[in-house]
Amino acid sequence: MNAEQDCPDDANWSPLDSSEWYAARHAMAALRDVLIAAGMERAVPYLRADLNAFGHGMIELGRIAPHTAERLAELLRLALECPSDVHTTEGP
Repeated sequence: MNAEQDCPDDANWSPLDSSEWYAARHAMAALRDVLIAAGMERAVPYLRADLNAFGHGMIELGRIAPHTAERLAELLRLALECPSDVHTTEGP
């Protein structure tokens, strides 16, 4: 086996070897599912998971139309107004 294969450098690094990549993908999928449920899947066409130069997971929303931003703001406002017990995953 080649020494380069035993000790990969940054040029050989793959996001598939990173837990941050999978965390970003999971978060993006959760957001995607909520956008689909709200009927907004076409309103956020640039949604994607990525890693930045430091290997930190990032979710890119991309550019959205003003009415999409207003709709997202309204959904967030409504979520904040819901009773707090709706948001918790803990039992009684």
